[in-house]
Amino acid sequence: MEFEIKINNKPITVKLEKRNGMKHCYLRILNSEVLQIRANRYFTIDDAKKLIEKKLNWIEKNIERLSLNKLKKDEFYYLGIKHKNLDDRNLDIFYKNEAKRLIPPIVEKYSNEMNLFPTLIKYRKNKRTWGSCNYKNEINFNILLVKFPLEVIEYIVIHELAHIKHKNHSKNFWDFVKIYCEDYKRREELLKSFL
Repeated sequence: MEFEIKINNKPITVKLEKRNGMKHCYLRILNSEVLQIRANRYFTIDDAKKLIEKKLNWIEKNIERLSLNKLKKDEFYYLGIKHKNLDDRNLDIFYKNEAKRLIPPIVEKYSNEMNLFPTLIKYRKNKRTWGSCNYKNEINFNILLVKFPLEVIEYIVIHELAHIKHKNHSKNFWDFVKIYCEDYKRREELLKSFL
């Protein structure tokens, strides 16, 4: 279900997704023109409008931040810095090569610190996840991670290594992550500012 609102006189599409069994309501800014709300099946458009009103300052701030980080057609991010794609390079190949070069030393450093070692590391271009760790302790990293500052890449590495020990996002998992990445929440926000 979709409807439109105006924020600072700019039209914004709101995608309301209702799901059975959802206990909480989730608000995401997909881009500077689209908000997503996921909630239980009883959540109404009026509820959505009230939520938007309540979170208006947060929404405005994050839409503005997204607009600042928006890329032009001939630009790309590498380690958090905007570059011009002057040689019209294939960015997927560039990102994959850079991921294979940059991420292994970070994995090695934190594997030794955390005493957690992946059985295999893979690199893919994923649409939804920055990393994943399966039951065999194989870790997959998104090649697009190299778009972000190094501290974001380090956080994702720590996050995925922590899944070798904790296969969920329990309090124990987050407490463990915090040991090796005390400011992980700030790094998550930094990552989101580039999306």
